[in-house]
Amino acid sequence: MIQDLTEGEPQRTLIKYTLPMFISVIFQQFYNMADSMIAGRFAGEDALAAVGASYPITMIFMAVAVGSNIGCSVVLSQLFGAKAYGKVRTAVTTILIAGAVLSAALTIVGLFTTETMMRMIRTPENIFGDGALYLKIYIGGFVFLFLYNVTTGMFNSLGDSTTPLWFLIGSSLGNIALDLLFVAVFSWGVAGVAWATFLAQGAACVLALFTFAKRLKEVAAEGRPPLFSLSLFWKISLIAVPSILQQSFVSIGNIFIQGLVNSYGSGVIAGYSAAIRLNTFVITGFTTLGNGVSGFTAQNLGAGRKSRIREGLRTGLKLAVLVALPFSAAYFFFGRTMMLLFLEDTGSGALQTGMTFLRIVSPFYFVVAVKLVADGTLRGAERMKQFMAATFTDLILRVILAFVFSVYLQETGIWLSWPVGWIIATVMSWVFCRRILAAKG
Repeated sequence: MIQDLTEGEPQRTLIKYTLPMFISVIFQQFYNMADSMIAGRFAGEDALAAVGASYPITMIFMAVAVGSNIGCSVVLSQLFGAKAYGKVRTAVTTILIAGAVLSAALTIVGLFTTETMMRMIRTPENIFGDGALYLKIYIGGFVFLFLYNVTTGMFNSLGDSTTPLWFLIGSSLGNIALDLLFVAVFSWGVAGVAWATFLAQGAACVLALFTFAKRLKEVAAEGRPPLFSLSLFWKISLIAVPSILQQSFVSIGNIFIQGLVNSYGSGVIAGYSAAIRLNTFVITGFTTLGNGVSGFTAQNLGAGRKSRIREGLRTGLKLAVLVALPFSAAYFFFGRTMMLLFLEDTGSGALQTGMTFLRIVSPFYFVVAVKLVADGTLRGAERMKQFMAATFTDLILRVILAFVFSVYLQETGIWLSWPVGWIIATVMSWVFCRRILAAKG
């Protein structure tokens, strides 16, 4: 259902808009974790390590999809808030045409460079073959992944965050069922995990595109708007490209860290792989709340209702704290239980590695929650320079400190770099956000 975020009581409107997005990301992350759980439980520790070793590379491709989602969502939200419905329709077709070309090109490049990318991150030989196989199948389905993410962003920009939720639920349950069938029953190992994701994502993409085409008919526009607009493409790119770069640089930084982790052997890789999935589950939840604040900010900015932006930020922060509390407690006090979802206690050190990571980073979830919600306001207000400055500070610090600390503290030093980067970047994001709010009155 299309929803105007410029009307109604701000807190209630934002919660109603953001809650389905948050539930969606829970299901999305749940089936991402299910890949690792099923791989670790039914195909063994090396299979889990193989999926984990390719994870930073898959995140580069995901970064392009998510960055494009953000750019499309912000611009469409502003156009919809301004009730420029003809431009909304043109922006949609412009996005889909450009997205199809970009995702197809990246798929071709990725398939030809799979082994090179795996060697760049120093993947151990005992898991290299499975890691490369998983990555090739994942990249083969990138067009589906990209168009699904962009379509989700377009739904959200029109205030409809509920419809994508149903697609995510169906895709998640389908992915888990296929994981169990391909891995536990057919014993396809890592390939089964990859094909399950490919098929589930493909089905969700096709259904989302078909449904959005029907939903767009509700946005009435005079005449027949053009299919492609260079000016709108440029406007979208001004938001999308910095978002893609930000997401990509984070992923590239994670590749450096993964390469460092890989030097400690498959046991540490497996432990890190499981722990980082749990960590990503929480961080993605905060990011989703930030995206909700971003869409709310953009629509109200487009409608000239700037006084509602401050209330949107306050509500986003309250929701983020509520999310951070249970996960911080669960990961810190029950890290072993969480890790046993992925691993058996084989004495390889993988279990202890993951527990140590979670105990170091989980107390600081409140800090990164503030940053990611503030970042949502920065994106919605098109303050991309400030947004990127805070993000790159976090990234650069984490990568540099990971290498420095690991010299003295081995792999534990790598985990300690997370809280330091988060704290400094959060201060920057909050200062930038407060300046914007003060300027807008």
